[in-house]
Formats: sequence, C-alpha cells, structure tokens
Amino acid sequence: MHNRWLRFICLSVWVFFITTHAEVLSDPDSNLVKEQTAGGKSALKAHDSPEAVSRWQQASAEDGRQSRATSAVQEALRILQPLQPSRTRFTSFDKTSGLVGTTFYYAKQAFVLLFMNGPPEEDYLSPQPENSALSKPLAQAVRLLESAAVEKEPDAIFLLAEMSFFGNYTHPRNHKEAFRRYHELASLNGNSSAQHMVGLMYATGIGGAVERDQARALTYHTFAAMGDSTRAQMTTAYRHHTGVGAPRNCNEAAYWYKKVADKAIAYSRSGPPGGMLLQKDSYKIADEDGGVYGEGASVVSSGVYANKAGPNSDAHADFDDVLEYLDLMSRKGDLKATFSLGRLHYEGSRTMKRNLKTAKAYFMIVARKYWQKDGSIRDEDQSVAKIASKAAGYIGRMFLRGEGMEQSYEKALTWFRRGVANGDALCQYEMGLMHLHGLGVKKDPVLASDYFKEAANQDFASAQVNMGQLFLDQGDINTASRFFDLAARHGHIEAFYHLAEINNNGIGRERSCGMATAYYKMVAEKVEDIHSSFDEANRAYDEGDTESALIIYMMAAEQGYESAQANVAYLLDEYKSILSLDSLIPWKRRRSSLLRNAALALIYWTRSAKQSNIDSMVKMGDYYLDGYGIEADMEKAATCYQTAAETHQSAQALWNLGWIHENGLGVEQDFHLAKRFYDQALETNQESYLPVKLSLTKLRMRSFWNTITNGKVKSIQSEPEPKKEWSLSEWISNFLEEPHPYYHGADDDYDEPLPEGMPGGDDDYYAEIDDSILESLIIVGLAAALAFLVYYRQQRQTNHRREMETQRGNDPVRPENGIPPEERLPGQQADGGFFPPPDDPNFRRWVAGGVGH
Repeated sequence: MHNRWLRFICLSVWVFFITTHAEVLSDPDSNLVKEQTAGGKSALKAHDSPEAVSRWQQASAEDGRQSRATSAVQEALRILQPLQPSRTRFTSFDKTSGLVGTTFYYAKQAFVLLFMNGPPEEDYLSPQPENSALSKPLAQAVRLLESAAVEKEPDAIFLLAEMSFFGNYTHPRNHKEAFRRYHELASLNGNSSAQHMVGLMYATGIGGAVERDQARALTYHTFAAMGDSTRAQMTTAYRHHTGVGAPRNCNEAAYWYKKVADKAIAYSRSGPPGGMLLQKDSYKIADEDGGVYGEGASVVSSGVYANKAGPNSDAHADFDDVLEYLDLMSRKGDLKATFSLGRLHYEGSRTMKRNLKTAKAYFMIVARKYWQKDGSIRDEDQSVAKIASKAAGYIGRMFLRGEGMEQSYEKALTWFRRGVANGDALCQYEMGLMHLHGLGVKKDPVLASDYFKEAANQDFASAQVNMGQLFLDQGDINTASRFFDLAARHGHIEAFYHLAEINNNGIGRERSCGMATAYYKMVAEKVEDIHSSFDEANRAYDEGDTESALIIYMMAAEQGYESAQANVAYLLDEYKSILSLDSLIPWKRRRSSLLRNAALALIYWTRSAKQSNIDSMVKMGDYYLDGYGIEADMEKAATCYQTAAETHQSAQALWNLGWIHENGLGVEQDFHLAKRFYDQALETNQESYLPVKLSLTKLRMRSFWNTITNGKVKSIQSEPEPKKEWSLSEWISNFLEEPHPYYHGADDDYDEPLPEGMPGGDDDYYAEIDDSILESLIIVGLAAALAFLVYYRQQRQTNHRREMETQRGNDPVRPENGIPPEERLPGQQADGGFFPPPDDPNFRRWVAGGVGH
C-alpha cells in the first residue's frame, strides 16, 4: 500500500516537471533547411535560354518547397515524440479490479463529479466534435504539419489524418477532419493506406464523418488492395466472400484471400528453424464476463459449455490462482506442475507475456530429475523419464531457435537425442527438421522422413505436415492430403495452406472454390501481426480506453474476424438489461457519441451471427424485437430466435421462442407450443430453472383462463405417450410370455366405473382397439390359413396315392414294427426314419454322404 502511494507521489512530481519545463521551440521557419547550389556554384550558364532559366527557377522553387515541407515534418515528429502518453497502472483504474481498484475508481469519479464537473460530453445528435485546446508543443507541431500539408507533403497529410482519427499524441479526435485528410491524400497520389481508411469510414460511418455507403467502401478497398495494402486485401476478400457491397463472388474472394495467405505463410516460415511462433490475440471480450448475456445465460458459459466442476476444483479459478497452485505443487516436487509452468511461460497467454528465461529454468528442473550433468540417468522411473523427455524437447527447441539463449545446434542435438531415446514426439520432429535442412548435422531427407514418421504416428501435427510435404513432392496427392487433414485437426497453419492450394488448383481432385476460400481465410487470420492490432486493442480495453479499443476492433472486424465483429457489437451494445440503473447513478460515466450507435451494432451482430455465433444471433432477435437501430420487425426476431434454437445449445433463444409464442409476437399465439419451448430451455440449461418455472406458472394461469372463457388460443394439452411400433416377432413373443392384455386384471375392471365420455360402454371400448394389434391378428390369421392349406394338400396327395394302389390290385402290406406304405411320407422308411437301415445296400453310401433322400 505504501509503495502505491509512493509511486503516485513520484508520478505527480514527474507530470508537474514535464508540464512546467516543456521546450518552447522557436519559429519553425528559422529551422528549415535553406536552398544550396551544387558545389556552392550556380547551376545556370550564360548561354541558357530564358525559358530554361524560368524552368530551372520553378524547379528550384519546387524543390525548395518540398525540402522545407520535409524538414517541417521531421521537426513536427521531433516535437510529437515526447507527447505520446505513457500508459501506467495509475491511469488504468477505469475498470474495477479488486477492492483497491474499485475504491479508487469510485473515489476518482466522485472527485470529478464534486470538484471538477464541467459541461456534459458532446451530445449524440451533435454534428460538431468537441473542441479542446491544444497544448503549446502540440499546437506548434500541428502548425508545422499544416504548413507542410499546404505544399502537398504526403507524410504531413497522413500524420494529420492519423492524429484526427486515432487521437495520437493527445490530439482530440475529429473524424470529419480525418476523412478530409485521408480523401485528400488518396486523391493526391493514390496512397493505398489512405484509400483503405476512406473505405473504412464509408463502410462504418464512424463519428458521423460520412454516410455509410458499402458500394463506395468496396471501391476504395479494392483500389487499396491493388496497391498491395494487406489490410485492404483482407477486407476486399471478406466482402466478396459474404456479399457486402456487392454480390458474393467466390473466385474474387479466393483470389484476394490467397494474396494475404501467401504473405502469411511467408511470414510464418521466416525466422528461426521451425518458423515463427504465432501468438493469438483475437479474443472475445464478452467471454471474460460469461458471454453476451452473462454467466449461465450465454451459450459460452451454459449448457454443454458450463463449468460443471465441483467447488474444490479449479474450473472456476482465475489464471493467477492457477499459476499460484501450480507453483505450490511444483515446490512440493510435482514434476508435471513444474513442466506445466515451463510451458505456460514459454507459450504465453493473453494475460501473461512470454518469459523464456523462466521457462528454461522450469524445464531444467524437470530434466535434472532424470539426467545428471554428464548425461547419465539419475532415476529409472518411466514416469519421470517421460516428463523429462518432454522438457528436453523444449530445451533443445530453445537452443535450436536461439530463444532466450544463444543459438547452438550442438546443444540442441544433445537434448533432442536424450528425448528421442524415450520416444518423445517433439524431439523426434526436431531431429527430423535438423536432418532435413542440415542444421548442425549432415543433410539427410531419408533419415528426416523416418523421424517425421515416428512423430506423426504419435499425432504430432508439425511432423504430419512435413510427411504430407514429402509425399506431395513425390506426387502422391492422396497420401499427402490425408496427412494434411490430420494436421488440420490441430489448427496447423501449414496444413490449411496446403489444403487451400490443393482445392484451389484442383490437384488430384476437382477444384473447390468454397473449400479453398475457407482454408485461405483460416491461414490469413492465423497471422495477425501482418494486418491486425489485436494486442493494442486488448490493451486499450483493459486500460479503460474503450474508444481506442473500438476503433481498432472495428478495423479487424471489417477484415472478417468474427471475434472482432462480436467485440465491436458488444462495445456498442447499450441494451444489456431492461432494468438498467445507469441513469439513476450520479457518478456513472456517460457513454461518448462514438459508443452510441445501435444501427452499427446491429450490423456487426449480424455479421458475427453469419459466422455461427449463436449469442450474436439471439442479440439480432432482440434488436429486431425492440426496434434498436432499426424498425421493429417481429417476424425477423422470431426467425433469429428459431435459427439460434435449432442447435439446442441456447436456452436463452428457446426461452425467447416460448415468450413470443405465449404473446403471439410475429407468430401465431399458442400456449401449448410456448410450454414446449420453455421445457426445452430447461432441458438445455438447468441453470434456467427459476425463470422457466416462473414463466410456466404464469403460462398455466393464462391457459386455464383461456380454457374456461373459450378463448381462441390453443391451450396447454397433455402430451400423448409415445407408442412403440412392434414387429411381428416382438408381438408374438410378448403375446406368449405375458398374460393377454384384455384378460389381465379383468376382475378389477368390473369394480371400476366406466370412464366419462363412453356412453354405451362396450361398443365404444372395442372401437378403441389399437390398430397395431388388429394388424398383428390379421397376420396370425393368414399364417394359420397357410398352415391349413399345406395340411390339406398333403392329405389330398395321400388319398390320391391310395386310390392308385387300389386300382393296381396291390393290397397294402404292413411290415412288422413298420409303417404301412400308404401312411408313409415320400422318402420315409418303413421304420419311420428317413435314412436307410444298416442292412440296406445304400446304407454305406449314405454314411459316406453319397445318398440324399
């Protein structure tokens, strides 16, 4: 606590010193570079014509103006450099962060309210931006840049546009001025960055600078993409892919996505052996709060995605708590916890930057539990050997790539060989990589393929990609594709790229533009560093600078990132609760005009929903239902809820469907169907028990009143029990094993009164016999008739044979202990058997299988 107050006092002193000792610069004209002649001599000659002299003077004047303009830009940059505000923890208490942070936040808000309360922020409908006085150094830098901009200096125009758009160097945002500057630069020399920004402002209408015009936005983005602007290429591809500003065009989308994917894969393959380590910074900020609708109501935190662990588990734990727990277990000698700490520090996360030095220390602790310094084995325990081999793989990888230490192929090879001896997949892959490229060892593709195969058999994605590349080089497309498909399950960028190329060029299969576009999009979005600034946006949001975060997220959203689209919509969403108390809290900060744009929020909810975000689809329904940013449309709201509910993952969507059917909004009013949707909501998410039960109670009351008043709405009815369709064999089996259903408990039936609605008793009762039983009785009757016909046919044959023997005068002879011939069946022996007796000559042939009767 004392340290925080000490830092606060030091920071205050530093700010006071900076503001009172700011450098007062002299007249900029005195610092400009003066014109100089070549070698100190005049470039004119006596025999030059007057026209030549005039042209030379004009060119010299033009060069002089450009030189002065360039010098002005350099001087302005020198002034602006110290004006960029540094972000400190002291200024980041705009969001609540624990008891101290919450106390400081509200204390600061109360202080501003009581002692520093000024005019309200700019109104939402006000077309003019807020005017604020510039500091003296900033004003001087702006004058320098404006003087250079008059001379059409591109850098000066671009700097002024960026300062007005992003608010750089503490310059107030003025989006109309930014649009004017960007448009001027785009028209001046076709600057691709300026064209991209003009397209962005036409697409979003941000700050009210210009009316939204998607067709013009696509035009400017296309020109910028042709100028090799990666961001514009990404945006143009997405617009053709989804049909924004123009009809959908798969070939155009694939063409532009391939442009970005080629740059992305080149960046990924650059750097140390094994390629660049791609950091993911595109997160949905709503997920940190449990989703758009909060914990337990959003899809990301309810139903199948809910944390179902017990209170003693770490499912609900904070990342810092997990680190603390792993550190505790590591100190107790748990090698798995120590290895996990090493991996966390090596790979990093959104809330923790990479720390290679710490990662190496943890990996070395694990490795030393199994190997001594000379490489001999210290412990023969296989569990220790397995975890130590994984640590050896990471240590060798850090030596191979020179991460956190000096690059050494020899030391990397030593650690990889230790891990390979215990069958570690990472070590096998890295050994294959060294032999494939000849890194510290002899180049041997055959030996490399053996290592890759061993690692691929353990489902190691990078090894599977290399195996696929080897088969692809040999022309075996089918085998290569199988390896790429296996690696794509793990999200490997190289696998996506190869699958995109195969589908786009139709190698070994028919060309599939849709599949190629989808794979190219995945590749492009995996390399965020070349076209997006998610890290900067996340940092701005964490520090409470919501406007800056919104602008950067918006640029990524236009490029097609679903997470960015959801973030923009979430930041612009003002309708998080129907019982909002913001207006009743005096110190609640009013949202700026930049954050109040319901129509733009609906656009990004829609685009996010098209990329399978279920919560965004439900939000779309809310906006159409209540008319936020658009005219209310009950039918579209019902369609959104129905689409979101089809996956049976959103209890919120199912509950909303029940509510609109209960009230007949956009659909026919139906109490029975409303009850069904309420029940499905409870089945999907058990956390919705209370709201569903309350809704069902109200629904039953309305249904009861509708029934007794003969209302026109369909009331709640009892659901019929499902009937099982029995086959003939099942019916016969049940019929033989169980008592007959009509006679079982017959004595008890006589004691019960006839049910209501059955006048006449027996007639109506027999009319209710199940159709399936009648069908089974008919089948049994047909089978009995068939058996009778067979028996009748046999009797006729027997009688016919007797008549023939009587006509021949052969009296029937009954052998001793035998059957009369007239009573035998065809082929039957006299003793009643079907086989010859032992004294029959055919007996031996029958035993050998030669006679068949």
